[in-house]
Amino acid sequence: MIGIDDGVPAPLGAHFDGRGVNFALFSDHATAVDLCLFDPGERHEHLTIRLPCRTEDVWHGYLRGVFPGQLYGYRVHGHWDPAHGHRFNPAKLLLDPYAREIRGRVRWHDSLYGHRRSLQREDQIDRRDSAIHMPKAVVTAPETIILPQAPTRRPLAETVIYEAHVKALTQRHPAIPESERGTYAALAHPAIIEHLLKLGVTAVELLPIQSFVDDRFLIEKGLVNFWGYSPLNYFAPEPRYLGPTGIGGLKAAIRELAAAEIEVYLDVVYNHTAEADRLGPTLSFRGIDNASYYKLDSRDRRRDIDCTGCGNTLDLDHPRVMQLVLDSLRHWVTDYGVAGFRFDLASSLGRAPHDFSAKAAFFQAVAQDPVLARIKMIAEPWDIGAGGYQLGGYPKGWSEWNDQFRDSVRGFWRGDPGMLAKVTQGLSGSREIFGPSGRSPQASINYVASHDGYTLADVVAYEEKHNLANGEDNRDGHGHNLSCNYGVEGETDDAAILAMRARQKRNLLATILLAQGVPMLLMGDERSRSQGGNNNAYAQDNETNWVDWETDPDPGFSTFVANLTRLRREQPALRRRTFLTGNPIDPDEPLRDVHWLCPNGEEMDTTDWTDDGRQVFGMQIGNDLPEADRLLVLVNAGENPCDFTLATVIGGPWAVIFDTTRANGSVQAGQALFPPGGRVRIEGRSLFVLRARPAAAYGAGFARW
Repeated sequence: MIGIDDGVPAPLGAHFDGRGVNFALFSDHATAVDLCLFDPGERHEHLTIRLPCRTEDVWHGYLRGVFPGQLYGYRVHGHWDPAHGHRFNPAKLLLDPYAREIRGRVRWHDSLYGHRRSLQREDQIDRRDSAIHMPKAVVTAPETIILPQAPTRRPLAETVIYEAHVKALTQRHPAIPESERGTYAALAHPAIIEHLLKLGVTAVELLPIQSFVDDRFLIEKGLVNFWGYSPLNYFAPEPRYLGPTGIGGLKAAIRELAAAEIEVYLDVVYNHTAEADRLGPTLSFRGIDNASYYKLDSRDRRRDIDCTGCGNTLDLDHPRVMQLVLDSLRHWVTDYGVAGFRFDLASSLGRAPHDFSAKAAFFQAVAQDPVLARIKMIAEPWDIGAGGYQLGGYPKGWSEWNDQFRDSVRGFWRGDPGMLAKVTQGLSGSREIFGPSGRSPQASINYVASHDGYTLADVVAYEEKHNLANGEDNRDGHGHNLSCNYGVEGETDDAAILAMRARQKRNLLATILLAQGVPMLLMGDERSRSQGGNNNAYAQDNETNWVDWETDPDPGFSTFVANLTRLRREQPALRRRTFLTGNPIDPDEPLRDVHWLCPNGEEMDTTDWTDDGRQVFGMQIGNDLPEADRLLVLVNAGENPCDFTLATVIGGPWAVIFDTTRANGSVQAGQALFPPGGRVRIEGRSLFVLRARPAAAYGAGFARW
């Protein structure tokens, strides 16, 4: 028999103790809170219980006789007063923000809106019951944590990130059982883990798996929010990927990946929610306490402040909203074993209250949190609000997606003028961007393709976006793609064009993996995955996004990527933990930690650096370790071959060990050594890596050059 006691105000959410469940919900401005219990398949609640206690701003009660598996939701009473930011409407069933599991999905209907949507009357309340159209929270059993005996904590300097989508990565893999494809469990299938290990991937960054909503405008077009950037709840995994193994499948997958020494990062969306602007639905936060959860316009509190382009912005200035974010982040670390987070539109989290600050409370809270302080934190360092672009502006302990690296590398290899200084800045770790904040090269997440934009294959095959399938008349997606099709837009059977595209893919990817910082690869780029020129495929749950595991138009490319990551692992000079400075390695020697070289064997001077047409250069990277190799990267983005004279100041001898003109990139050992002053011919649009070994590697009798 169910009985109600006062319960306790913490922890928030629904927690089973073996006898019953304590329910606790934050709402500062509510006047009463009703807990609604549902049986599976019921259209409406079979029992409504008013939470008996309010401790400060938390409503709570303890129910005996309630057990894990119970479905529930809330109805929150208060003032319907949009002019003052209050949108309480007890006719709307609300999802618990702290729910650990969700059953069902949002089924769009006008009754989901707190106001009379059909009449376009924002101030007129809609008293229709929304329960039948809402997913329900699930009471879960106490979490048992089974993590690997030694959780993977790989240094960022040793990290290679692979950005992936749960379903897109696994849906078409023939080795995965059909019932498992597209689910969390499929991430741990031996075929997926083997592929990642062969590539040299050390971390998988998953597009959002915190529960999310398919936006109404997409459903009405027959589309879905495939990428998941429309969050509904921050604790519960998205149900559509659960499969037969449920939440246990996700936890097991993260454990198996960790056992293979592959970390899992989550792409998280704490900047906005699925409730959109003031005309959006009432699903959870808006109905629980709109004035607390969202940033509202002080001049007109009907309106949300929108720094995200999605209608609303979570207000992390409120301590309970901050608590929600921190509690949920810790939940994914401690209960699932997640090793890092990438924060979508992260600048919105640092607005205190409106302008961005690296000293914002959120960043300080993360830095002192005993769990989160040891976790990788990666920012998408912008939002769409005033002053939102903050590349380089984040505090110590944070890394950032470096879009300037992406754009300079694409532009340089495309042949754009004036790109030399920018691409060399990226190759050397972007010290000018991240050095002022006291950070290292690992602050820079280097990439040329991500989920947001063209795939790598499309960067070299399309010059115009082809987004008609998204149903927005090709208006969506970015128009500034810095891409080139090399003569034909899209698919072609022209052998010369295909060869050029293959070469440019190799050049672009080599630049990522040879640069100082943290490289990030996009899922399927190693298999030349194309989205048909769609640079905003967020709504495509089909072959546009799914990786094709059976057809590979460039079969040697995966091996090329694997050879590049192996080269990076083997060469400490590519994984420096401090910035290159141009200073001598040894005060008594002319050799510096980096030399920038001209093809004539001279070091670059001011005239060379300001030459907008320069497309050929060399970068010699030294190392403080006497037993480590030195590397020389020779780059020719021009169309014609170039003879490159090896500068005497960098010594030698040099052996070519990597060459982007080769299908797999690798050059067999035993090739000719090039002495100081020797000449190396670099083909047009190609990149070479040469190695000079320490004297001890050549044995006694080696004559120092």
